[in-house]
Amino acid sequence: MTTTPDTTSLATGTWQIDPAHSEVAFTVRHLMSKVRGTFDEFSGTVTTQGEDPTAASVTATVQMASVNTRNAQRDGHLRSADLFDADTNATMTFTSTSITGSGDRYQIAGDLTIHGVTKSVVLDAEFLGVDVDAYGATRLGAEATTSISRKEFGIDFNVPLEGEKLLIGDKVDITLTIQAVRA
Repeated sequence: MTTTPDTTSLATGTWQIDPAHSEVAFTVRHLMSKVRGTFDEFSGTVTTQGEDPTAASVTATVQMASVNTRNAQRDGHLRSADLFDADTNATMTFTSTSITGSGDRYQIAGDLTIHGVTKSVVLDAEFLGVDVDAYGATRLGAEATTSISRKEFGIDFNVPLEGEKLLIGDKVDITLTIQAVRA
Protein backbone atom coordinates (compact mmCIF):
# COMPACT_ATOMS: atom_id res chain seq x y z
CA MET A 1 0.00 0.00 0.00
CA THR A 2 1.38 3.40 -1.00
CA THR A 3 0.63 6.33 1.22
CA THR A 4 0.82 9.95 0.25
CA PRO A 5 3.36 11.84 2.38
CA ASP A 6 2.32 14.88 4.35
CA THR A 7 3.26 17.99 2.37
CA THR A 8 1.15 20.42 4.39
CA SER A 9 4.22 21.65 6.26
CA LEU A 10 6.36 21.92 3.14
CA ALA A 11 6.32 25.69 3.30
CA THR A 12 8.54 27.92 1.22
CA GLY A 13 12.03 27.92 2.69
CA THR A 14 15.47 26.42 2.92
CA TRP A 15 16.10 23.06 4.53
CA GLN A 16 19.61 22.01 5.63
CA ILE A 17 20.57 18.35 5.27
CA ASP A 18 21.21 16.89 8.72
CA PRO A 19 24.29 14.63 8.40
CA ALA A 20 23.56 12.99 11.76
CA HIS A 21 20.31 11.60 10.35
CA SER A 22 21.33 11.15 6.71
CA GLU A 23 23.57 8.87 4.68
CA VAL A 24 25.38 9.00 1.35
CA ALA A 25 26.17 5.40 0.41
CA PHE A 26 27.48 3.48 -2.59
CA THR A 27 27.94 -0.08 -3.79
CA VAL A 28 30.41 -1.29 -6.44
CA ARG A 29 31.33 -4.76 -7.66
CA HIS A 30 34.72 -6.08 -6.50
CA LEU A 31 35.74 -9.49 -7.88
CA MET A 32 32.67 -11.70 -7.33
CA SER A 33 31.07 -9.68 -4.53
CA LYS A 34 30.10 -6.08 -3.85
CA VAL A 35 31.80 -3.51 -1.64
CA ARG A 36 29.66 -1.01 0.21
CA GLY A 37 30.75 2.32 1.56
CA THR A 38 29.63 5.72 2.73
CA PHE A 39 30.88 9.27 2.78
CA ASP A 40 30.99 10.64 6.31
CA GLU A 41 31.17 14.38 5.46
CA PHE A 42 28.54 16.04 3.31
CA SER A 43 26.19 19.00 3.30
CA GLY A 44 23.34 20.29 1.23
CA THR A 45 20.12 22.20 0.99
CA VAL A 46 16.61 21.66 -0.25
CA THR A 47 14.86 24.87 -1.27
CA THR A 48 11.08 24.61 -1.38
CA GLN A 49 8.50 26.87 -2.98
CA GLY A 50 5.43 25.78 -1.04
CA GLU A 51 3.67 22.42 -0.87
CA ASP A 52 4.61 21.22 -4.38
CA PRO A 53 7.76 19.05 -4.24
CA THR A 54 8.30 19.52 -8.00
CA ALA A 55 8.95 23.22 -7.35
CA ALA A 56 11.87 22.41 -5.04
CA SER A 57 15.59 22.43 -5.81
CA VAL A 58 18.44 20.47 -4.27
CA THR A 59 22.18 21.07 -3.92
CA ALA A 60 24.69 18.84 -2.18
CA THR A 61 28.44 18.62 -1.63
CA VAL A 62 30.28 15.47 -0.54
CA GLN A 63 33.86 15.47 0.75
CA MET A 64 35.63 12.72 -1.20
CA ALA A 65 38.31 12.19 1.45
CA SER A 66 35.58 11.15 3.90
CA VAL A 67 35.04 7.81 2.09
CA ASN A 68 34.49 4.97 4.54
CA THR A 69 34.37 1.30 3.49
CA ARG A 70 35.42 0.05 6.94
CA ASN A 71 38.86 -0.85 5.53
CA ALA A 72 41.61 1.75 6.01
CA GLN A 73 43.84 0.37 3.24
CA ARG A 74 41.01 0.37 0.69
CA ASP A 75 39.86 3.85 1.79
CA GLY A 76 43.41 5.14 1.31
CA HIS A 77 43.51 3.68 -2.19
CA LEU A 78 40.10 5.21 -3.02
CA ARG A 79 41.42 8.64 -1.94
CA SER A 80 44.58 8.24 -4.06
CA ALA A 81 45.25 9.53 -7.58
CA ASP A 82 44.35 6.05 -8.91
CA LEU A 83 40.68 6.61 -8.11
CA PHE A 84 39.12 9.71 -6.46
CA ASP A 85 42.28 11.82 -6.40
CA ALA A 86 40.79 13.51 -3.34
CA ASP A 87 43.70 15.94 -2.96
CA THR A 88 42.92 17.47 -6.35
CA ASN A 89 39.19 16.70 -6.60
CA ALA A 90 38.12 17.26 -3.01
CA THR A 91 34.36 17.30 -3.56
CA MET A 92 31.53 15.62 -5.41
CA THR A 93 28.62 17.99 -6.06
CA PHE A 94 25.02 17.68 -7.19
CA THR A 95 22.70 20.47 -8.35
CA SER A 96 19.16 19.63 -9.39
CA THR A 97 17.83 20.93 -12.70
CA SER A 98 14.24 19.62 -12.46
CA ILE A 99 11.95 17.50 -10.31
CA THR A 100 9.03 15.55 -11.76
CA GLY A 101 6.56 13.11 -10.27
CA SER A 102 3.74 13.08 -7.75
CA GLY A 103 2.59 11.53 -4.50
CA ASP A 104 5.66 9.98 -2.93
CA ARG A 105 7.59 9.11 -6.14
CA TYR A 106 9.78 11.64 -7.94
CA GLN A 107 12.62 11.87 -10.42
CA ILE A 108 15.25 14.46 -9.57
CA ALA A 109 17.34 15.36 -12.62
CA GLY A 110 20.56 17.22 -12.05
CA ASP A 111 24.23 17.77 -12.69
CA LEU A 112 26.62 15.48 -10.81
CA THR A 113 30.29 16.48 -10.72
CA ILE A 114 32.89 13.89 -9.72
CA HIS A 115 36.61 14.02 -10.42
CA GLY A 116 36.17 17.30 -12.29
CA VAL A 117 33.65 15.80 -14.74
CA THR A 118 29.99 16.89 -14.83
CA LYS A 119 27.26 14.58 -16.15
CA SER A 120 23.48 14.69 -16.03
CA VAL A 121 21.92 12.03 -13.79
CA VAL A 122 18.43 11.19 -12.62
CA LEU A 123 17.74 10.18 -9.03
CA ASP A 124 14.69 8.00 -8.40
CA ALA A 125 13.36 9.49 -5.19
CA GLU A 126 10.78 8.72 -2.57
CA PHE A 127 9.47 11.69 -0.60
CA LEU A 128 8.84 10.48 2.95
CA GLY A 129 7.02 13.56 4.21
CA VAL A 130 7.37 16.35 6.73
CA ASP A 131 7.07 16.13 10.49
CA VAL A 132 8.10 17.91 13.68
CA ASP A 133 10.69 16.13 15.82
CA ALA A 134 10.70 15.84 19.63
CA TYR A 135 12.62 19.14 19.88
CA GLY A 136 10.23 21.19 17.76
CA ALA A 137 12.31 21.21 14.55
CA THR A 138 10.43 20.66 11.29
CA ARG A 139 12.08 17.95 9.17
CA LEU A 140 11.56 16.47 5.75
CA GLY A 141 12.65 13.03 4.70
CA ALA A 142 13.56 11.49 1.35
CA GLU A 143 15.43 8.58 -0.12
CA ALA A 144 16.93 8.46 -3.61
CA THR A 145 18.93 6.09 -5.78
CA THR A 146 20.84 6.22 -9.04
CA SER A 147 23.51 4.27 -10.87
CA ILE A 148 26.48 5.80 -12.63
CA SER A 149 29.45 4.66 -14.71
CA ARG A 150 32.60 5.60 -12.81
CA LYS A 151 34.53 5.57 -16.10
CA GLU A 152 32.29 8.34 -17.45
CA PHE A 153 33.58 10.48 -14.59
CA GLY A 154 37.24 9.76 -15.41
CA ILE A 155 37.71 7.15 -12.68
CA ASP A 156 38.95 4.24 -14.74
CA PHE A 157 41.65 2.55 -12.64
CA ASN A 158 41.39 -1.23 -12.73
CA VAL A 159 43.40 -4.42 -12.46
CA PRO A 160 42.94 -7.01 -15.22
CA LEU A 161 42.25 -10.54 -14.04
CA GLU A 162 42.31 -13.91 -15.74
CA GLY A 163 39.61 -14.50 -18.35
CA GLU A 164 39.25 -10.84 -19.37
CA LYS A 165 37.70 -9.98 -16.01
CA LEU A 166 38.44 -6.81 -14.04
CA LEU A 167 38.95 -6.29 -10.32
CA ILE A 168 36.48 -3.37 -9.99
CA GLY A 169 33.12 -2.98 -11.70
CA ASP A 170 32.23 0.15 -13.66
CA LYS A 171 28.67 0.51 -12.35
CA VAL A 172 28.33 2.34 -9.02
CA ASP A 173 24.97 2.31 -7.24
CA ILE A 174 24.36 5.39 -5.09
CA THR A 175 21.79 5.51 -2.30
CA LEU A 176 20.86 8.66 -0.40
CA THR A 177 18.86 8.68 2.81
CA ILE A 178 18.16 12.28 3.74
CA GLN A 179 16.62 14.22 6.60
CA ALA A 180 16.68 17.97 6.28
CA VAL A 181 15.75 20.58 8.88
CA ARG A 182 13.93 23.77 7.96
CA ALA A 183 16.27 26.70 8.59
